[in-house]
Amino acid sequence: MKEALELKKLRRLSGKLVVADPNAAWAIWQDDTEYFIDVTNGPTGRPLLKPVALRLSAVWTEADIDIVKYVIQSLSARQPSLIPFMLTQRSMFRLARHLRRSQTSSSGTLIVYADIMNRVFNWLHRTPDETATWLMKDDLTVNVTAWKEFKTQLEDYMGTLQARGLAPKTIRLRYSTLKTWLKVNDIPIPHVAIPKTRVIYHDRAPTPEELTKLLEMADLRGKLIVAMLCLGGFRQHTLAKLKYRHVKQDLERDTIPLHIHVESEITKGKYADYDTFIGHEAVKYLKLYMDYRRRGSHTGKIPPEIISDDSPLIRDEIRFRPILPRGIYTVVYDLYVKAGLITKGNKQNVKRHEFRTHSLRKYFRTQMTAAGAPNDYTEYMMGHVISTYNTIKTKGIDFLRNVYAASGLSIKPKTATTKLDILKEILRSFGYDPEKVLLKEAFSQPHRTVVSPINPEDDAVQTLRSVLRDLVRREVS
Repeated sequence: MKEALELKKLRRLSGKLVVADPNAAWAIWQDDTEYFIDVTNGPTGRPLLKPVALRLSAVWTEADIDIVKYVIQSLSARQPSLIPFMLTQRSMFRLARHLRRSQTSSSGTLIVYADIMNRVFNWLHRTPDETATWLMKDDLTVNVTAWKEFKTQLEDYMGTLQARGLAPKTIRLRYSTLKTWLKVNDIPIPHVAIPKTRVIYHDRAPTPEELTKLLEMADLRGKLIVAMLCLGGFRQHTLAKLKYRHVKQDLERDTIPLHIHVESEITKGKYADYDTFIGHEAVKYLKLYMDYRRRGSHTGKIPPEIISDDSPLIRDEIRFRPILPRGIYTVVYDLYVKAGLITKGNKQNVKRHEFRTHSLRKYFRTQMTAAGAPNDYTEYMMGHVISTYNTIKTKGIDFLRNVYAASGLSIKPKTATTKLDILKEILRSFGYDPEKVLLKEAFSQPHRTVVSPINPEDDAVQTLRSVLRDLVRREVS
């Protein structure tokens, strides 16, 4: 803290602001020979327990300042203590520059890379720059003796990870991260034996009954998060970046299934945009949640909010800011614990839980596949780039909406026999697969829009009635 105060004093004396966060969470100052970096708050505005204060002798270009901003904005969310590690070590700065310019500029990737490299070099008892200098001579040729010793150390490190019981995939991730660091610093990559990838800790999709327990434990925002992940197949990072404009048109028109177009900029890898939908249960929670935000809390603690096109679809619990992906994870994890589906704090016996946030996305795939939806269409609605991507996209929104509606995807378990169930059983007695009948109808009516805010199953009932009527006429004649 004393160091931070001294740096702030120096900063005031220098007086030249280079760039700062609009919410005053961080700032970069400069005098003739040095830069001063203050990071006092996280992305949500909460003060950091240990503010970051750096004094660096450097010559940064405008492009370099962009890398510094990328590091600060990424690490201040979860691991602000690693900001000095990334900015004071030149070899780590090169790694950050590689992720920013040559990859997807993902904050999550930078967090993972910084954490892994910090663990590796703590084990090696050397800093990254010390290691790079040790491995490479002044004439930029390899120090063969050091390189061979380094290879032996890496083999010992990978063996230590395996002895500690880390999953093969985790070990491979650490090795591949280290390889990237070596590559961007022009250091030859040693071949190190590592375990083959295999799944050790399996997760599964929850059942409708288990999801019902989850919803019973959730507040309105929690219900919406669970429903969006299950019925829309979103990743938590994508869900956190959705805005009101993504749902505005169909929500205000009471169009169900509700269409959501996801731009490539908010997807994992930023490879391509895609389209997905949410059913009546998620739409119900979404309407209630938006009404609650417009009214504000009855206690007055949360004031009324003016919802605009750029308002976050799901916001921070108190502040007018988007929820972070980590916040979505926390909400879902806490609901699993409250519902008794996982036990909190059992790391001694179980490394990873059977249910995770990703399990809700897996529910989307499992249920769509079980309903007979073509696999390529399910993959497209989950944001996966597949060989038939362009073909599916050209089918149009109404066509995809019908495919989604025909699957009958929902969370609530069916406890009572409905008209739709009866019709399906009758058709099965004639040797027909009702799910295939519904999907065939969806594919044959690409321009029909399903709009039914009360009961989206009505259209399916009418379709099966028509098929059954034709079958009875054939039998009579």
